[in-house]
Amino acid sequence: MIRKESLSFTAQSAGRVDKVSTEIPRSVFSYPSCTIYVNDRVVKKSFRVSAGDIVTVTWSEEVFEGLEGEDIPLDILYEDDSILVINKPCGMVVHPGAGNWSGTLVNALLYRYGEDFATSEDEEVNLMRPGIVHRLDKDTSGVMVIAKTADAHRNLAGQFASHTTEKIYIAIAKGYFEKKRGTVDKNIVRNPSDRKSFITCDDVRKGKSAVTHYTVLRQSLHYAFLRIRIETGRTHQIRVHMKSINHPLLGDDIYSNRDRNFPSIRLCLHALSLSFAHPVSGQRMTFYAPMPERIRTVLKQILA
Repeated sequence: MIRKESLSFTAQSAGRVDKVSTEIPRSVFSYPSCTIYVNDRVVKKSFRVSAGDIVTVTWSEEVFEGLEGEDIPLDILYEDDSILVINKPCGMVVHPGAGNWSGTLVNALLYRYGEDFATSEDEEVNLMRPGIVHRLDKDTSGVMVIAKTADAHRNLAGQFASHTTEKIYIAIAKGYFEKKRGTVDKNIVRNPSDRKSFITCDDVRKGKSAVTHYTVLRQSLHYAFLRIRIETGRTHQIRVHMKSINHPLLGDDIYSNRDRNFPSIRLCLHALSLSFAHPVSGQRMTFYAPMPERIRTVLKQILA
């Protein structure tokens, strides 16, 4: 269950918004789901407030009480006492939600590590939470890092929040690209007409900032094979940004129509590599997940 939290207060002194708050734990400001409003304007945690400013902070917390572990095989790329790095398959939901209460990555982690892994020792948080630091959509495959300790979770969450990680994806998009390189820098907001999807927004005061860089590696008349680097990690970011420039991803059942040439293909988006500093040693590490067969199959056909 995802528990939505929201708290408002009046700043009593000037300073960084994440430091003037006495009501909200500092760790909350590093949550990927955290959104900060100052006088109804979305700001970063480094924003400096003035005394009297009205601050509202919203965030989500995963509460997984009562879940059972399931013996689900994981494709493990690396593991030590602090972290687990996996190659998540296409079709696996990361954590339970409506209609997906079993067969998820969280169920697999609970089975593998037991209840100790699910219980946070952080008194500031005080809730049941497996060590999910970041997410991949159900049909997006590829590299994911999972924290095995509370300290590792806090450290990695901070790295993702401060955008010091590097995430590289490969994808197949529809249409012909006139330019081989490009950047999409558009805020993303929830679609008011469909709460399960998102859209881009030109008003920088709304939504969340999102930056996506893409490079065309190969292309045919109707499809392109892309290398994508994202600076931020918003929900559906790549899918929304590519649709916004009229190049939706192949196999995307939310942001694109079914393709007549590949009517049964799953989403052609794969997290190829992930780089971050190890939460204990500080060593910079990079992990790769091999190109999945579904993308290889499409490439053979479109580039033949």
